Amino acid sequence: MISSSDILHSKILIVDDQEANILLLERMLVSAGYVSILSTQDSNEVCDLHSKNHYDLILLDLEMPSMAFSGFQVMDRLKEIEQGGHLPVIVITAHPGHKLRALQAGARDFISKPFEIPEVLARVRNMLEVRLFQMETQNRIKALEEKIQEVEASRDLIRRQLDEIKGLRDQG
Repeated sequence: MISSSDILHSKILIVDDQEANILLLERMLVSAGYVSILSTQDSNEVCDLHSKNHYDLILLDLEMPSMAFSGFQVMDRLKEIEQGGHLPVIVITAHPGHKLRALQAGARDFISKPFEIPEVLARVRNMLEVRLFQMETQNRIKALEEKIQEVEASRDLIRRQLDEIKGLRDQG
């Protein structure tokens, strides 16, 4: 079961070329109780950081003209890391026209600028809850698959033992 503590201890990465936006988002999240927040103004670092830290959520600005990669390019690169997985990205945009394109590119949600604190916090919490449920489900599936393999191995062992007993009876 996912607890509030699990959500508040989720790893969050903020990516924006504007330091003021990063500071504002960090303050919002910290004041709401989130404890594991990292940020970068360098879009080139995002994939390396995610590969190393496996963030539960990435808040990603779409337009970063001073950066090596736009938010769209970062999402494309993140898809290589999260192959077949759930891209844990909420995009940040001031342009309503980018929302649909961002969702089609793999973002799971969006936050509009200027920020509305209650909306930001609700979207972050919802996204983290979904991400943690997804991870919990994957862990349960993996555990179930391991149990199935154990049962199949036990069944094979029992069959071999029964065959041995049958063979001994036939000899005696």
